[in-house]
Parts: sequence; C-alpha cells; structure tokens
Amino acid sequence: MIQIASHTSSTQNSPVRIQEYAVGIFDTLPTKSALKKAIKKGLVYVNGIKANTGTYIYGNETISLYALTPTSKPSKTFDLALEVLFEDEYLAVINKPAGIVVSGNSFATINNALPQNLEKSTLTDATVPRPVHRLDYPTSGVLLIGKTTSSIIQLNALFEKKNIQKTYHAIAIGSLNKQGSFEAPIDSKNATTQYQVLQHVASQKFNRLNLVELRPSTGRKHQLRKHLFANKTPILGDKTYFLDGLLLNGNGLYLHASTLEFTHPFTSKPIKITAKLPKKFTRIFPL
Repeated sequence: MIQIASHTSSTQNSPVRIQEYAVGIFDTLPTKSALKKAIKKGLVYVNGIKANTGTYIYGNETISLYALTPTSKPSKTFDLALEVLFEDEYLAVINKPAGIVVSGNSFATINNALPQNLEKSTLTDATVPRPVHRLDYPTSGVLLIGKTTSSIIQLNALFEKKNIQKTYHAIAIGSLNKQGSFEAPIDSKNATTQYQVLQHVASQKFNRLNLVELRPSTGRKHQLRKHLFANKTPILGDKTYFLDGLLLNGNGLYLHASTLEFTHPFTSKPIKITAKLPKKFTRIFPL
C-alpha cells in the first residue's frame, strides 16, 4: 500500500467515531459510504494503527489514507478521448466532460479513460494515473491527475493545506449582487464561497440569468450548488437543487470548473490551467 493523504484531527468536545468525523476530509472519500468502504478495506489508519468503524477521534490524531499499490496496467480501459490541458512526468490536467463520473464501480469513468490519454511517466515511481480530487458527474472542467506515487501524495497534501485555488463558472437564476460571499455551513461544517457576477441577461422563463465566477475556499460536497440554492439563485439545469417552476431539462448542469492554480510540487513553477467555457455557456453569454 501507499499513503496518499493525511489529516490532523481537530480537538473534539467529546469523542466522535471516525466514520462520522472523517466524512469529506479526503477528496476521494466524499461520502459516509465511501469512507466506510475504505475503512473496511483497511486503508484508513489513525496514528499508525489500522482504524475500524468503532475507532474514536479525540483530537490531534494523524488520520492517514492509503491506496492499494496499483498494478502496472489498469484492469479496464474506457475508450474516451479526453482533452489534455497540461502534462509532464509528474502530473496532468484534463478537461473533464460533463456527464461522466470521475471514479467508482462503473466502467465508464474518467479514471478508466486516463491511461490511453496520457503518456506513461518514465520516473521510477510511475504508477497508473489517477485523479487526486473530484468533480460531480454533471460538472465539467479542470481535473488534476497524479502520474507518480510521490506526485499523488504531494498533490493531496496541497489540497489538504488549501494551496490549490479553484475557480468555477456557473449560470445562476435570479437576482444577485454584483459580488459577495456565501458562508452558510454545509453538513455542520464551515463553508465559504466568494462570487462575482460577470454578466447578466433578461430571460422570459427565468427572469434573469447571471454568469457567475465562483471561488470556494472550502471543499464541501455540492458546496457551490448548495450555496446558490440556499440564496434562492440556483444553478441553471440543477435537477437536485432547484426552485419550483425554474427547472431546465435537456442541457445538463451549467457549472464548469474553469481554472486551477498551484505551485508545481516538484519544479516549483507556478501553474495556472484554464479550460474554456463549454458552448452551452457561450450560447447564452457570448464572450
């Protein structure tokens, strides 16, 4: 096994089971079911000891996430052409299409399509490429990939320390201030999103549509979608968080991960990668 991420727990007023505390602390384990599966597979350790669902967290423990050492070839390859925005020996950034899951038990995943789209690293710790964070099934845009064991560890550390900045664009329904922030908690955890309205147009069906730039400073599940919905300005095409009478069918979710900014963990060069807005955005807001 290889360690791919670690987390230092916060001080608790009273002990809490790891299956409750650790939901969402790792990008690859966003749900309780995913966390339980990792624990049962023996991939989660607390202070160097394999955790179980009855392990308690008190505070200041080191929670480590491991992955099974991958084989030199993936067991399945999904035939899907991906747009590669950046690639070197350590990492890559691809433009994820909407309507494809990043990873999971399905065959049709971004994870299974990566080997045929990326060059195999020539470094000694080269491994099967794998995403180091997630984008929702209906969301398009920039997705960061690790190509070596050390790169996967370092990139996860950058996310853990919030040293990777993500910018999204969405089309939101309703009236929004020119700029501001959302700070409503999600799943009882702090969540903050900065936003700026770049353009707006009148709409016969939706009254007003806004092209919004979003910069989350936390990474809660469905954070952007939940924040805009709570503000009564849901994202166009969202079939989970919508207001009655304002649901758009047929064109998917108008949410796009536009930009990733970080310092390359091995070359120390600043990296800024942008995926252009999908055509469905520019049909409404020509750029």
